[in-house]
Amino acid sequence: MEFTRSARPGNSNAAGKVFLVGAGPGDPELITIKGKKCLEIADVILYDKLVSAALLACATDRAELIYVGKKAGAHCVDQREIESLLIRKARQGMTVIRLKGGDPFVFGRGGEEAKALRDAGVRFEIVPGVSSAIAAPSNAGIPLTHRCHSSSVAIVTGHEAGQSKGGVKWAELWRSVDTLIILMGLGHLREIMDRLISAGCDRRRPVALIESGTLPGQKSAFGTVETIADLAERRRQQ
Repeated sequence: MEFTRSARPGNSNAAGKVFLVGAGPGDPELITIKGKKCLEIADVILYDKLVSAALLACATDRAELIYVGKKAGAHCVDQREIESLLIRKARQGMTVIRLKGGDPFVFGRGGEEAKALRDAGVRFEIVPGVSSAIAAPSNAGIPLTHRCHSSSVAIVTGHEAGQSKGGVKWAELWRSVDTLIILMGLGHLREIMDRLISAGCDRRRPVALIESGTLPGQKSAFGTVETIADLAERRRQQ
């Protein structure tokens, strides 16, 4: 699926413009220069739960801030409503920023929003952000690739691990890539490790567990496919 940056030519509803902006992995200093410039010219900012207050402070006093955060099992605003808001505000001639944690197109529903904007004939632009998939391991001192150890990387979501039928093909993944990054997997950590073991993955394969990546409270734990779930459980009980 591909998206153009501009609305269809001649569309009278394209007075405003939407920027789908990646806020980065958490540390406010890791937003891009272009992302920060977007915040400074915004009329409206729709922002997520994990967006730093320091980034919102870059907006002008006249900017309207709208919280549309999501967390597991509790969505503040429905996704269709978010898309409607983006379209409506842009059609009012406003510069609208959709500020999303990480990168808009990495498990951020940016693709859904871009399609809705394109279908509505609203001008939009994607402003990439630094994904936690890259930043958190780097901050923990873990290179995702290394000439001697890893020449391939895969990024998957951990949300589906609790479902009997999910889209992640765990058996194929561990065999085909050197470094496997699982985002949003803490809640299903044991299920994920069990699935990897059931698929034939070496129980001794090293695993790093990173929480609050790039933030002052970042925590890292190191174990194996066999031990990491127990280690995480002990840490939660401390």
